[in-house]
Amino acid sequence: MSYYQYHLFFCTNRRNDGRACCADHDSPAMRDYVKGRIKELGLAGPGKVRVNTAGCLDRCDLGPVLVIYPGETWYTYVDKEDLDEIIESHIQKGCVVERLLLNKA
Repeated sequence: MSYYQYHLFFCTNRRNDGRACCADHDSPAMRDYVKGRIKELGLAGPGKVRVNTAGCLDRCDLGPVLVIYPGETWYTYVDKEDLDEIIESHIQKGCVVERLLLNKA
């Protein structure tokens, strides 16, 4: 059994060569927002949810990118409302948010 029920990885990569990157979409602040919401909702900790920063997930052209394990569920998002939907649907209810999914390949 996994140490966490869900493990969220936010790409916060910043590229300095002009190519698209998740940091262009304020991904560090969005990660902080989700981490705060997870704590506020009492969902953080062992056996529950962990929110982490990831290095480049190499999908920045589709970004910003968030991956949730288990299940290797790849999401994109636009704003806090999208992230709230992911928290409510995926994390709290176990239902994938189809409209925000990225293809794995």
